[in-house]
Amino acid sequence: MNISHRISNILPGGSDGWEVFYRARAMIADGVEVTELTIGEHDIRTDPIILEAMSRSAASGHTGYAAVPGSAALRDAVADRFVQRTGVPTTRDNVVITPGGQSALFSAHFATCDPGDTALYCDPYYATYPGTIRATGAVDVSIPTRAEDAFQPSFEDISSRADGAKSLLINTPNNPTGVVYDDPTMDGIARACIAHDLWLISDEVYDTQVWDGTHISPRGLPGMAERTLVVGSMSKSHAMTGSRIGWIVGPEEMIAHIINLATHTTYGVPGYIQDAATFALAQGPALEEKVGAPFARRRVIAKDMIASQNLVRMVPSGGAMYLMLDLRGTGVPSMEFANGLLDKHKIAVMPGDSFGTSAAGHIRVAMTVDDAAFAAALGTILSYAQEISK
Repeated sequence: MNISHRISNILPGGSDGWEVFYRARAMIADGVEVTELTIGEHDIRTDPIILEAMSRSAASGHTGYAAVPGSAALRDAVADRFVQRTGVPTTRDNVVITPGGQSALFSAHFATCDPGDTALYCDPYYATYPGTIRATGAVDVSIPTRAEDAFQPSFEDISSRADGAKSLLINTPNNPTGVVYDDPTMDGIARACIAHDLWLISDEVYDTQVWDGTHISPRGLPGMAERTLVVGSMSKSHAMTGSRIGWIVGPEEMIAHIINLATHTTYGVPGYIQDAATFALAQGPALEEKVGAPFARRRVIAKDMIASQNLVRMVPSGGAMYLMLDLRGTGVPSMEFANGLLDKHKIAVMPGDSFGTSAAGHIRVAMTVDDAAFAAALGTILSYAQEISK
């Protein structure tokens, strides 16, 4: 029997570039103690007050089918959050609730691209981006960025790949680099989308984790509200990764179509999880700051440690829970570095190659262990770089 091209083409090369991560997990399963600095999983878990709200909702009977677009209360809460953070008029009709940010990314591309259409995204990229685009039947085309420009795409970068494209996916604060796109970058993105008639899909799941600079949501830029779909999630802002609760915010007509898609695919998100998310958002910025505080601290620790040597450099990290370290001075490819670090020191990091070609010669370090363990691991990474430098 034949398998559809759409699904067999999600990983056409048979690899998603995460071999080091899988090897580290296999070692852990075999009883080896490994310091994992790989995926964006908080070292704290969902706050007990959110879990209590979830439990109350489930115990009270909210375990049946929930409204497919999302509950009115949660859609209103997300809309209010957008008004407060961006000033852009937003109502529940601009919001659809999704099973996490990943589902939102798929739905946004499914809604904006027909099979065979070109969908753009920036390199380096979050690992699922190209496969998500291919899963919708669209053709993924990456826009290379440069370490020398802090991996920020320019109007010219986008325009060089934009002919015939239907959409552009951006992510700020950025995974994997930690870069926060600045005003000139966001202006160039908006101009390119308008000039080339692109839908902009803006992945803003790290919008509460900004340490330097200011998060700019492109939906608030002139001429962009009608062509922007914002992807959000409770995963990073509220440490609710396993709850699978996210959203898309966009024009009413497009949101209505995406709700129709949800009716025929996911059929919504469990009501007790939506109630917990509504409760969590009602706690305001204080809870979000509590969740993000460890990463802000560890970034300072990293900056101080990296400043004490001159071989490994840190890409300017303005947000999120990751650091992108430039190892090009060592002369050692990042995949070789990551595998050697895991073998010799039992520290797992992600080679830059896992996130595209632009990040070759870099590693991504997730700041997801406690402060002391993070400082010890980073010290070992820096000393290992000196040891194997060519």
